[in-house]
Amino acid sequence: MSRVSKPYEIVERALELSTTDGLVVIADEHSSANLRWAGNALTTNGVTRGRTLSVIATVDGAQGTASGVVSRSAVTADDLEPLVRAAEAAARGAGPAEDAQPLVSGVPSSPDFTDAPAETGSEVFADFAPALGDAFARARSGGRELYGFANHELTSTYLGTSTGLRLRHDQPTGTLELNAKSPDRTRSAWAGRSTRDFKDVDPAAMDAELAQRLRWAERRIDLPAGRYETLLPPTAVADLLIYQLWSSTARDAVEGRTVFSRPGGGTRLGETLAPLPLTLRSDPHAPGLESAPFVIAHSSGDSASVFDNGLPLAPTDWVRDGKLERLTTTRHSAALTGLPVAPAIDNLVLDGGGERSLEEMVAATTGRALLLTCLWYIREVDPATLLLTGLTRDGVYLVEDGQVVGEVNNFRFNESPVDLLSRASEAGRTEKTLPREWGDWFTRAAMPALRVPDFNMSSVSQGV
Repeated sequence: MSRVSKPYEIVERALELSTTDGLVVIADEHSSANLRWAGNALTTNGVTRGRTLSVIATVDGAQGTASGVVSRSAVTADDLEPLVRAAEAAARGAGPAEDAQPLVSGVPSSPDFTDAPAETGSEVFADFAPALGDAFARARSGGRELYGFANHELTSTYLGTSTGLRLRHDQPTGTLELNAKSPDRTRSAWAGRSTRDFKDVDPAAMDAELAQRLRWAERRIDLPAGRYETLLPPTAVADLLIYQLWSSTARDAVEGRTVFSRPGGGTRLGETLAPLPLTLRSDPHAPGLESAPFVIAHSSGDSASVFDNGLPLAPTDWVRDGKLERLTTTRHSAALTGLPVAPAIDNLVLDGGGERSLEEMVAATTGRALLLTCLWYIREVDPATLLLTGLTRDGVYLVEDGQVVGEVNNFRFNESPVDLLSRASEAGRTEKTLPREWGDWFTRAAMPALRVPDFNMSSVSQGV
C-alpha cells in the first residue's frame, strides 16, 4: 500500500476500502508561493506543499440517510483505512442528515483525473519580482515606503464517489496587496489585485496610483458624520455584494429570516432591487475568474451540501437587469422551497452597462462627493434588512467639482448592500478587483464603481 501515493490513487484506494452505502472522497493537493516586503525591501519568501483528504461516508437507515465527515492533512496511504473507518463510524453514530439526497451520478469523468497535480512555485514571480524591485526604487526616490505581500496558491482537487464520479479541478489563486506610506507614517494608501498568474499585475502602475493618493492626503480636511454622495470603488462594491451573496440562501428567505423574505410569506424573487440595469451573476467559466465547474463541498451548511458533491455548475444570474432572479439552493433546499437548484459558485460579477472608469466618474462629479479606497471590519447588524456596519480605511478623499482636493477623516458606515443597489445613480465600467475585507475567502470578483447619492457615514472613526 505504501506505493499508493498519487492523488487519484489515494482517492481510488479510499473508495475500495468503503464498507458503507456511499462514499465521497476529496483530495486537495495544495502548493503556495509568497513574497513579503516592508520599507521598500523584500523581507521573506517561501514555498509550501500539502495535502488534505476529506472522506464523507453515508449510511442508509430506516429513518433516513446519515453522513459522517472526517478531514485530515498530510495523509499517506497508510493513513487511509483509519480515516475511512473514522468517517464510517461518524456516519453510523449520527442521526439522519436533513440534507440527505442520492449521491450525484452520471457526470462525465475529467480526462486529466489521473494526471499529477498542478503546482506553483517561486517561478510564478519571475516577471513580477523585478518589476516590484523597480517600484521600490521609484518609491524610495519619491519619498514613500512600500509594504505588502504577494501570494499565489494552486489547489488541484480530485473528487471521487462510489457512484462513479471521477472529477478534477485545478484552481490558481493569486493576490497582491500594496501599501504606500509617507516616511512619518501619517499618510497611507492601499491597492490590491486579484490574479491567476501574476502576468497581469503592474507594480509600477500601482505605485503611481498610491503616490497620487499620498499627494492628495497632503491636505487634510475634517468632515462630520452624515450622508454624502460617495464613489465606491470596485473593491468596496465587491466586499458589500459578496456579503449579499452569502446572505441569499433560499431557505432562510422562505422562512422569513432575511432581506429577501417577502412580508407575509414567500420570497422577493421577481422584485426590482435596482433602477439601474444591474446584473449580478456567477459563472464558473468567466474569463479570468474561472472557478470549479462542479460542487466541491467538504461539509454541509446553509449554502452547501456534501450530498451535492460533483453536481455540475452553470452560469447563474442572481440579479438580472435590476430584478432579483435567483437565491442560492442545494438540491435539498430547492426541494423544500420549490425553487430551482442554484448552488453557490466561487466568483461574482456585477455588470451595470457603464463605460466610465473610476477616474472618469470622479471627473464627472458636480458639487461635493467622497471617494473611498476600501472598506474593512464589516459586520452584520440586522439580517432582516441586511444592514451592515464597517469602517473606511487607507484614504477617504473629498471631490469638489471633478477634482480631488484633499483627504478627509475616516468614518464608520451603516448601509445595506440591497438598499444601496436601489439608490445607486451610476455604475462604472466592470473590472477585476480584489475585495479587501473578504479577500482571504473570496478573491474572484469583477465589479464597477458605484455612485451613491446619500451613503450613510454614521460616525467619525479614528481608524487609518
